[in-house]
Amino acid sequence: MIPPEDLKRIAAWSRDLREEEFEEARRGISFRSYGKGAHICHVGDRMEAWTGIAEGLVKMSTTSKTGKPATLAGMRAGAWFGEGTVIKGELRRYELVALRETRLVLMRRSTFLWLFEHSAAFNRFLVHQFNERLAQFIALAETERTLDSTGRLARSLAWLFNPTLYPDEGRTLEVSQEELGLLAGMSRQVANQGLQKLADLGLLEIGHGSVTILDVERLARYEG
Repeated sequence: MIPPEDLKRIAAWSRDLREEEFEEARRGISFRSYGKGAHICHVGDRMEAWTGIAEGLVKMSTTSKTGKPATLAGMRAGAWFGEGTVIKGELRRYELVALRETRLVLMRRSTFLWLFEHSAAFNRFLVHQFNERLAQFIALAETERTLDSTGRLARSLAWLFNPTLYPDEGRTLEVSQEELGLLAGMSRQVANQGLQKLADLGLLEIGHGSVTILDVERLARYEG
């Protein structure tokens, strides 16, 4: 069973649970590791566990009927996702790919549903989670229609620093330009150009294999 301090470290929501709820959560947790480029799930797969990211970087994407791929979200360590699918017991509607060595946290569906039925704190977390994800996907639709590549990159980065989805994460993310390109749906070269433009505007700093956000609110509003 996962040690209490480890669960609190990788799951900020667990800190608000009552003791009985916290112990129930601990009993339902397991881990699974994936190599760089590995598919975590495909469209139509049955993946019943509620999922968090302990380490790594994951791309959520889908493909249209015409074969056009689209990135829905990038997710870093600290993210939890798939609660809607778990509640409804449906098949996955998206693909998940590990962009680097990734370690996932898996909560049994029965444990998730027990917390859903018994824990007020867990439900408060889910409400905030649903609201943020809805806002993210509405913004994604707007981004695809109206923003250039630098604007799309800015929005993709801003969501990786959303304080509701990543309450414990700082302002620096270890990430390569290739990974950012994959998350934003563009080439490494275009991502590099966009990063430099955002850095020139004072929105972020580019480090060696890292990005530090200086103004996440301006980054989220950037439109080119």
